Amino acid sequence: MFANKTNIIKYLNYQLLNIQNMKKISVLTIAVIMAVNVTNLFAQRTTDIPGGKDYPLVSRFEGSVVEYYKVTKWDNYKLPVFDNNISKPDYKHPLNLEGKIIRIQYSVAPDNNPAYVMKNYEKAFKSKGYKILLEGKPGEDFEEGPASFQGDYYGSQHDLNLEKFGFAYNPIGNHKAIIVAKTHKDNNDVYIVDVISDFSNTTLITQDVIEVEAAETGKVTAASLDKDLSANGHIAIYDIHFDTGKSEIKPGSEDALKNIAAYLNAHTGKQFLIVGHTDNAGDFDANVKLSEDRAVSVKNTLVRNYNVKADQLKTFGAGPVAPVATNATEEGKAKNRRVEIVAL
Repeated sequence: MFANKTNIIKYLNYQLLNIQNMKKISVLTIAVIMAVNVTNLFAQRTTDIPGGKDYPLVSRFEGSVVEYYKVTKWDNYKLPVFDNNISKPDYKHPLNLEGKIIRIQYSVAPDNNPAYVMKNYEKAFKSKGYKILLEGKPGEDFEEGPASFQGDYYGSQHDLNLEKFGFAYNPIGNHKAIIVAKTHKDNNDVYIVDVISDFSNTTLITQDVIEVEAAETGKVTAASLDKDLSANGHIAIYDIHFDTGKSEIKPGSEDALKNIAAYLNAHTGKQFLIVGHTDNAGDFDANVKLSEDRAVSVKNTLVRNYNVKADQLKTFGAGPVAPVATNATEEGKAKNRRVEIVAL
């Protein structure tokens, strides 16, 4: 199961730090732990792991070393923080982010306590103009802990999934600090989540960066519009972007709108229906209204900015009633959240 002695020690260290949260632990594991006669299991690296690196928009804390690095091309991330600067995490109503997720885990000397590290990140974020969404020092109201805060992407704190998560440690510990910031890259939102905790004989910095973007499901072009509308009578559009729960069109949608407008302006004798679709998450009636609002937003933008005739377009909100994929997976949900152009 383990490639070398270092991996064995890391695994045992993880189990020791989580034993307080576990309902049970195997007799074999206890026996092995007791057999390892060490007083300090964690040995901080002196250099970054192979392939480990900083996220370009975030400078590392001075003296820290990359212990873990993983990039997930596209996934879901539940972030219990909103843009209205709430004072506490809202675990019951998280913000569902989707896109590329980069997890970097650093270790640094323990005299850099979590509160001190957090304040350094705060200063760096503010100096770059990033928006601070949440920050909490040790002793404040974060009892649910980083494992809950970081959502499904982290996995269960009661299990070490070596194949999926490698040796990223669960940042439990007696003192934790959290800071969440937001910035932009290539017209997309970027969220930065730093959880800092004391960990054995070191301070652990777990940094998640979420580059929000839609799943790559195909770009709309004039050719695809003509082909799909002629053959099928409708086409699904995935590159008109909205924030979760909102109907305002985000930057980065211009190419799709421009191509749609070019097609509509070349077929002024025809009428089309703009239909908004959602996945099944949340309240049904709210999803129907959201899908209608998004359809109206697309119509208004095409009329106002691209000279499309208003009487050429009608709008409709279908909510979650016409899925094109299963809502049991995040990839399926992404395909169900779409705008469709339907020929009348």
